[in-house]
Amino acid sequence: MPRIVRFHELGGPEVLRIEQVDILPPGPGEIQIRVKALGLNRAEALMRAGQYLESPALPSSLGFEAAGEVASLGLGVDGFRLGDAVSVIPPLSQAQWPTYAEIINFPAYLVVKHPESLGWEAAAALWMPYLTAYGALVDIARAGPGDFIAITAASSSVGLAAIQIARQAGAHPIAITRTSAKVPALREQGATDVIACQEQDLAGSLNLITGGKQVRVVLDAVGGPNFTPLADAMAPGGILFSYGGLSGQPTPYPLAQVLAKNLTLRGYLVHEITGNPAKLDNAKRFILEGLRKGDLTPVIDKIFPFDEIADAHRHLESNQQFGKIVVRIAPL
Repeated sequence: MPRIVRFHELGGPEVLRIEQVDILPPGPGEIQIRVKALGLNRAEALMRAGQYLESPALPSSLGFEAAGEVASLGLGVDGFRLGDAVSVIPPLSQAQWPTYAEIINFPAYLVVKHPESLGWEAAAALWMPYLTAYGALVDIARAGPGDFIAITAASSSVGLAAIQIARQAGAHPIAITRTSAKVPALREQGATDVIACQEQDLAGSLNLITGGKQVRVVLDAVGGPNFTPLADAMAPGGILFSYGGLSGQPTPYPLAQVLAKNLTLRGYLVHEITGNPAKLDNAKRFILEGLRKGDLTPVIDKIFPFDEIADAHRHLESNQQFGKIVVRIAPL
């Protein structure tokens, strides 16, 4: 029987268990995928710990990203063949459509035939970061030449995808990281400037970098006290996307800056793109074209074997990674 990762109680990485289960054939409109690799996301650690937007019924599995081969087709599925190399778009519910398994059934409309040259690990590291960054920077903010874009948690998979997409749009990505340790790597990935926010004055550094033009777009995964200096450095009419709260500290509302500059502060999740078929089609075309041209390249931090899923989660929560953490699944 194929194996699946499940947890029977909320808690740390130690609650993750690998169990053998029977997998039903794919239902109408579903594709069964033999998983080769899966990508890890912070949302999965949060759900495992009972801190995510979704509250799973226990026991539950989890996971948003995977890549593998088409193993079987459900009734009414067209456009795919057995053996196709595919990867999955993050679903609305990871409890309903989990990816941490050797075999998964997935809605066909969330399955993509990616370039075979991409490789399983890179394909499993693709859709969550690039769709998240695309939705904020391209679909909503319409980032373009000359825009200054500040990106917090810049060494995360989303942060690195945002740097690449900003460069593709002709904008100036400013990477914000905690310390100077990752500065050279972030520059190598295309950041035009890098700020170590625990070592430098954030607002002052942003204003110096932009030469007084200020930042039009902020993509923030951190929240907390840095919200105010970020708002200080924003241009009139600028937009700040908040898609996470990694700081764990209270996030002040910068009322004075919002009023004085007519700023837009908005919550943002990738489901704004994945839940809209027209927007998702545009995003897929954009990302696949970026891959073809070489403008977009998933960055992988470390690859763990499936049996070490708990260690992979520990590494995820260490905040030491640079890019996506991937789990490789050996052939059945």
